Amino acid sequence: MATSSEGDRPWQSYNTAYTNAKAGMDGVDKEKVQRVVYEMSKGSKYFENEQRKEAFIKQKIENLRVQVDLLTDKDISHFQMIANKRIIELEASRDLSKIWLHVDMDAFYAAVETLENPSLRGRPMAVGGLSMISTANYEARKFGVRAGMPGFIACKLCQDLIFVPTNFEKYTFYSELTRKVFRRYDPDFFATSLDEAYLNITEVCISSDEVASELRNAIFEETGLTCSAGVAPNRMLAKVCSDLNKPNGQFILPNDKDAIITFISSLPIRKIGGIGKVTEHILRDALGINTCEDMLQKSAFLCALFSSCSSDFFFSVGLGLGRTDTPERKMRKSISSERTFRATKDEAFLFHKLGDIAETLSIDMQKECLSGRTLTLKLKTASFEIRTRAVSLQTFIHTKEDILKYASRILKAELPISLRLIGLRMSQFRDDKNSNLDPMQKTIVCFLSGECDSPSARSLQKQDCVNSDKLEIQECLDFMEGNSMQDLELDFPASDDHTIERHCDKFCFSEYHHSVSNSVAERRELNDSCVDEFRSNESLQPNEGTHSVESSKHMKEVSLRWIDDYICSVCGIELPVSFIEERLEHLDYHFAQRLEEEESSQRRIHLAPVERCSPKASHARQAPRKKQKCSSKELNHIPIESFFSKFKKNS
Repeated sequence: MATSSEGDRPWQSYNTAYTNAKAGMDGVDKEKVQRVVYEMSKGSKYFENEQRKEAFIKQKIENLRVQVDLLTDKDISHFQMIANKRIIELEASRDLSKIWLHVDMDAFYAAVETLENPSLRGRPMAVGGLSMISTANYEARKFGVRAGMPGFIACKLCQDLIFVPTNFEKYTFYSELTRKVFRRYDPDFFATSLDEAYLNITEVCISSDEVASELRNAIFEETGLTCSAGVAPNRMLAKVCSDLNKPNGQFILPNDKDAIITFISSLPIRKIGGIGKVTEHILRDALGINTCEDMLQKSAFLCALFSSCSSDFFFSVGLGLGRTDTPERKMRKSISSERTFRATKDEAFLFHKLGDIAETLSIDMQKECLSGRTLTLKLKTASFEIRTRAVSLQTFIHTKEDILKYASRILKAELPISLRLIGLRMSQFRDDKNSNLDPMQKTIVCFLSGECDSPSARSLQKQDCVNSDKLEIQECLDFMEGNSMQDLELDFPASDDHTIERHCDKFCFSEYHHSVSNSVAERRELNDSCVDEFRSNESLQPNEGTHSVESSKHMKEVSLRWIDDYICSVCGIELPVSFIEERLEHLDYHFAQRLEEEESSQRRIHLAPVERCSPKASHARQAPRKKQKCSSKELNHIPIESFFSKFKKNS
């Protein structure tokens, strides 16, 4: 970031994603773009956020440099040996038997708009608005305008820039046309976005060069749009190749190890998918790594400073290795929708925007026949702080009304706040095989295997025995609400911030456990007795009331608290304060779970041999037959012989 010591050109140290090379931006005056972005951003919340991020990155780089300086020759030799061994193992996994083709549409959104409106052809144009640009055509990229750039900065770079609003229905239509072409060459192709896809063309008879040319021509005939293609032995290299001759070009990398090493050695690391602005900055400034070949030359330092997972990735990049298998088609894990807008505190606008996002998310879910039970709200504040709030529901939802109902509650809990982005994500989808199951219901397999006993699984179980006891819990909560905090502070020490909350939880557990009456008046009396009970428990010494102390300790262990007002301390599920009914049902669930555990422990005690036998039977522990007789007498069980003899007499 800029400092006073940087003289009259502070923008030179202002690193942003907008100045990185993108297809069609090779001849752009990088310093001019840096200067404009710096001047237009200076003093803004975005600028301040970039300063914070840059300071963090610089500190991380300094820490890495210190670690490098601390490495002795012996250390470097040790890590070099580890790195060499791992590089040999990775090299042994090289697969040159597959041929992958990556297709990337050229400035897709802008090209679709130009196709629909030929008057835009040859003129600098961007899809989006003054807040944010989704994409820019190649005429606009010559001025440094690119995707992800704020529109007002783009206007400064290119005064003749034309803005066109986004239309995703149109883009989805043309995307489906391109996919019809993809299926001719690979029915199992997989798309990574509306304008990108990977095809396995190993089994196609004609040469790779001919396949790429034929496919590009077919897409143009089908849609009127151009695309670029890259062919390589793995997916990572295929994506790199598709970007080399943009727009409307192709690049073929043969399945030959020497050709791959030659190609990858001089390739800038920023060209590799997965290496972004931050990683590039760290590798370049901390270790002097600029090309993929440098990854192997600095392998000892990568092995010493990064995790094995990260170092393996860097080594694979240096060797030109990538995935060659066809990914399995898995059920989608989540689906989301978000919108960026000018920072505002207007609550009416925020809720209106939330409704639009909920509608978009609902439509997308219905198209894919999805229903989910975990809803996540993503917020980006005016200061570019990212917040996420999630709630796990007990029913699956997919309609706009349901999504908006819960999302509005979460957003309401965050107000007042100034936002510039709102997003919604739905996850934990219903499995078609278990579509009729309640999400909180134990399955018999889960019950028998014990898998439902884990903390994550417990949050998905359904209470079976508390539906009739909700009034009981409500009365407990009414009691707590009816007593002022001052009264509670008189009853218990106030030195601990969580003392009152913890004891309130104990009231509920105790009242729920001991209450056997349906009378509201009697419940009130029980609530009062709960207060007295826990007062006495607080004053007990270790040698007094052992049973009460142990009971109190157990209740403390299972005590339900809401960490940060929305995270359950028992299972980790997230329920904001505004979700009163859901929090009440969640409390019911933990009560039922505790009762079930107590009943199970009592059954184990009654079935234990020591409890079944009389004191005399303890002498006969090594005599099984005597023990059985003793158990039978003590439990009044009729021996089988006596039963049949009695049956004969009666008959």
